Amino acid sequence: MAKARSRTVARKMKDKWKAKTWYNVLAPPSFDNVTIADTLADKPANLINRVTEVSLQDLTNDFRKSHIKLYFKIHNVEETNAHTQFVGHTLTSDYLRRMIRRKRSKIDGVYDATTRDGATIRVKPFATTDKRIQNSQRKIVRETMKKTILDRAKVSTLSEFVKSIIDGKIGSDIYKNCKKLYPVKRVEVYKTQVLSPPTIEIEEEKPVIVEQSEAKETEEKGKKAPKKEEKKSEEKTEPVEELLKEGEKSPEELPQKEEQPVEPKEEPKEEPKEEKPEELESPVEPEEEIKETEPEEPVEPKEEPKELEKKLEDEDKVKKQDKKTTKKTTAKKTKKAIK
Repeated sequence: MAKARSRTVARKMKDKWKAKTWYNVLAPPSFDNVTIADTLADKPANLINRVTEVSLQDLTNDFRKSHIKLYFKIHNVEETNAHTQFVGHTLTSDYLRRMIRRKRSKIDGVYDATTRDGATIRVKPFATTDKRIQNSQRKIVRETMKKTILDRAKVSTLSEFVKSIIDGKIGSDIYKNCKKLYPVKRVEVYKTQVLSPPTIEIEEEKPVIVEQSEAKETEEKGKKAPKKEEKKSEEKTEPVEELLKEGEKSPEELPQKEEQPVEPKEEPKEEPKEEKPEELESPVEPEEEIKETEPEEPVEPKEEPKELEKKLEDEDKVKKQDKKTTKKTTAKKTKKAIK
């Protein structure tokens, strides 16, 4: 009886994994709706408020940003796609340890900023210096960090503010403002946390407006350019009409005068072509005469070796006399030295 009961219980039990389905987790539109991960769930309601962790390298394929971790929370499910919101980000611990060393001071702070679309975000920046600094100097650096973060948040939306943090623009702004007061080595935002989502919907249409204004300017320039050309053409046509009014000859008569001198120019070009081959035939005969006279000339070089021999003998005599004189002078010098 016990075996029969166990079989009936096994038939009633269902496999939980077979009831579950796969869902694609998508990033928010500020990150181009890229697929972040795949998750299992038996109901779409169970997916809401799940948080996924992704490195920025997986989204942008840039290995230099592998130290940035992003957190996305699921807030809506459509069929097999789960849409997410940005919740916060952090930097890896090994990246932070590289920047913090001995005999240096670390200045960090926590600030709650409200964006233009009504979202509140908690920002945690920190700055490092080459030397240890006093508490009064740290206070000045913290005030500059707070001012730059709050001013930037008022002007931009949540998505724009997050992009500026991830790209490092806010860190560079803080660095420039702190450099005037005290030289800071590096500034980073190591953590953010979205406390409340945006309440106001603002369409980011600024880049589109700029493109339209640029297109209008180019169209206006294109319209203005042909007008200038028309004016130039009108200016050129006016003097022709004035000349005709005065009674001068029409432009139809001018090309006739230019055509008449063209014909005699062609005739002299043909005449020299016939004369050139006649001139080339005449220089053929002197070449034969030169060849016939060539064997008579080698008679003269026979006298040259004699003159050369005489010159060589004279040079040898001069050299011998010079040697003798040099020997005599050296002998005299040695005698004087001995005395």
